[in-house]
Amino acid sequence: MKPVDIILLSTADWDNPFWTNKQHVAVQLADRGHRVFYIDSLGLRRPSASSQDLGRMASRLKKALKAPRKVRENLWVWSPVVLPFQGYPAVRYLNKLLISCWLNFWLFRLRINKDLLWTYNPLTTRLINYKGYNKLIYHCVDEIKAQPGMPVEILEKTEQELVELSDIVFVTAPKLFETRKEWNPKTYYFPNVADFDHFSKALDSTTEIPSDLINISSPRIGFIGAISGYKVDFNLLRFVAESRPDWSLILIGKVGEGDPWTNSELLTNLPNVHLLGPRSYKELPNYLKGFDVALLPNMLNEYTESMFPMKFFEYLAAGKAVISVELPALQDFQNVVYIAKSPIDFIKGIKLSLDGLGSELEERLNIARKYTYKTRTEEMMKIVNNDGRCLSNENSYSP
Repeated sequence: MKPVDIILLSTADWDNPFWTNKQHVAVQLADRGHRVFYIDSLGLRRPSASSQDLGRMASRLKKALKAPRKVRENLWVWSPVVLPFQGYPAVRYLNKLLISCWLNFWLFRLRINKDLLWTYNPLTTRLINYKGYNKLIYHCVDEIKAQPGMPVEILEKTEQELVELSDIVFVTAPKLFETRKEWNPKTYYFPNVADFDHFSKALDSTTEIPSDLINISSPRIGFIGAISGYKVDFNLLRFVAESRPDWSLILIGKVGEGDPWTNSELLTNLPNVHLLGPRSYKELPNYLKGFDVALLPNMLNEYTESMFPMKFFEYLAAGKAVISVELPALQDFQNVVYIAKSPIDFIKGIKLSLDGLGSELEERLNIARKYTYKTRTEEMMKIVNNDGRCLSNENSYSP
């Protein structure tokens, strides 16, 4: 495909240490020669009075006073100033005026064309003049309205509108595919993937296990990700920790990420539960090397029903046995993940993996090698280049 200019409207700030689809896709597009103008999150969730949210708003104000910055070849990042409380029409109207004026100004200054608008934001039609772009791509990676603090009523209305207007819709979970394809037949299912080269460093003999992890007794049963009340089942983890005091449960991630109302007290008083806090993306293979088993202890709710866990292929790329709750998106991968049907079954799955009775290492790695950002982006751009027509008879990606 001839390189085009892409304006990518994200729902995650570029500088957030917990990278998601948005940052990875932006990098892949830039590496393919496209010029990418990455717009930081416009703040869908209503802010809380927590120090976390207040700090983020202060940081955002500082960034908003600066010009877009070039973070790597072909990739610029812009942090526009926006008013909070997007649930109110007047706020959205003012934000659209602010964003549109400044966006046009910076695109003109940087000589970036409006070839393609690639958006993750279901409020796009209320925040940006989407009609000025040659193509509109909606990449739906979550059931955003199911997250805490979201303006549900307006999101339901605008997301359906966005899906119907989009030239192409990409989704990351089977449930999202089922619902969005009813609104737009040019909807394609591409699950979340991983950077295999990065996470497979966990298998390298030269990769060192960090001192704060190696000093914790084995077996180490670990989870990496956002430790948020609507995502992680704290009751399940407490049950595991109390049932097997000889196991060490390691949780790496920010408590309350995306959900400042999270209460983690169920875990903080258990001697074999270790909340290590967030770690940089660069360090994650080192920590995964020190895990004996990797967990997906998610809540089962509207949000996770439509979620494909980003950590799944990262765990596999690191060579780890994976134990998960019954997430619908993982049903097609039962050959490389133990899907537990109850808390007791969850413990059983961990025990089987510790005893070496789970899936084979090479089988896990072979699957992980197929599901990478590079291969997925190549297939997605083939569809974009083909004006939304799939080159096969299927609307789902299966390498």
